[in-house]
Amino acid sequence: MDLFQKCYDYKRVDMAKAWSIYPYFHELNSGQSDVVEMEGRRTIMLGSNNYLGLTSDPRVKEAAIKAIEEYGTGCSGSRFLNGTLDLHVRFEEDQAEFLQKEACLTFSTGFQSNLSIISSMTGRNDAIISDAFNHASIVDGMRLSFAKQYKYPHSDMGELERLLNKCRERGQGKGGDGGGILIVTDGVFSMEGDICDLPNIVRLAKEYGARILVDDAHALGVLGERGAGTAEYFGLVDEVDLIMNTFSKSYASLGGCVAGEAKVIEYIKHVARPFIFSASLPPGQIAAAHEALRILKSEPERVSRIHELTADVKARLKELPHVEIRESNNDIVPIIPIKTGTVVQTLYISKLLLEAGVYVNPVLPPAVREGECLLRTSYTATQSPELIHEAIEIIGNVFAYAKENPLPDEIRNTDL
Repeated sequence: MDLFQKCYDYKRVDMAKAWSIYPYFHELNSGQSDVVEMEGRRTIMLGSNNYLGLTSDPRVKEAAIKAIEEYGTGCSGSRFLNGTLDLHVRFEEDQAEFLQKEACLTFSTGFQSNLSIISSMTGRNDAIISDAFNHASIVDGMRLSFAKQYKYPHSDMGELERLLNKCRERGQGKGGDGGGILIVTDGVFSMEGDICDLPNIVRLAKEYGARILVDDAHALGVLGERGAGTAEYFGLVDEVDLIMNTFSKSYASLGGCVAGEAKVIEYIKHVARPFIFSASLPPGQIAAAHEALRILKSEPERVSRIHELTADVKARLKELPHVEIRESNNDIVPIIPIKTGTVVQTLYISKLLLEAGVYVNPVLPPAVREGECLLRTSYTATQSPELIHEAIEIIGNVFAYAKENPLPDEIRNTDL
């Protein structure tokens, strides 16, 4: 069979476009902000990870411009060789201090961060235990490792303990004669808005001699008194071994990092193939992330604003008669999913919302189970109450309209 036959047989995109419900690759005619111009229309942005509202902050933009003027547009090599700038080193020092860890290492993307950390830290004799709802970069990092891999149902601490006990029986974990154990979890789960059960993960890790990696991509700038993430939120900074962050969310840039014990970071730096064989983060991007860090440290009220805004939005959405949100285990994470059911219904409502002036993200399988699709709404510290209230009114009107004006049966009953 022709290798490309699978491409020729792939009809889902064509069908969605024919029905005018294709949801991806909408063109922005402006920068990321609270309100954007999308395909020529004013659109309230409820689909961004710009949690601190810094992507259009003039201080962040100025830092990036100055770095480009001084260092150029790229590094022309990997960090391992000619691509380490003093900008990288200074950021790593400040980020490690902010996260209260000994050392930090930056990567060119957040996805690459998890590939590097997991594949370098685990080997053939080790075990990785992962929450079933963890990000795709964790899943692919596990695939790059030769370690034995386990998944526990989302936040199921009983199953996590059962798997840890299974590892102990194999002689794995600190004090055993086999390999090591790495527990990996998102700090904030990006589709659901849940916070991981870190206190119990720490308790079990201690009991079974495991190490912990927390992916704080969606927790940095969101959780903790200073916005330092999940470990700070629970007061468990000293109990978490490795903290991974991304810069494409609260830090208004691109890239990622890991912070932890200096000897461990040094090992990753010299062993992780995705890190060694990738070009380093460009000057403008690392400078922008560093300025975002400085702003976060000097303006912690942005974190408080996110918490207040999230609680208000949840309360208002619950009052809408045709809207059902997916409940999370907190009222402070600015990710609020709305239940929509089938793929087609989800795409239909997201289309209506965009036409009415609100952009949200459709969440479809395999990110969720069949029939449990969502619209992921996310919020930003700089969004005004007036803007939020306008968006919620539009959401309520669109869901009411969709209920009264369903798609034709031949479309609604089609499996995309």
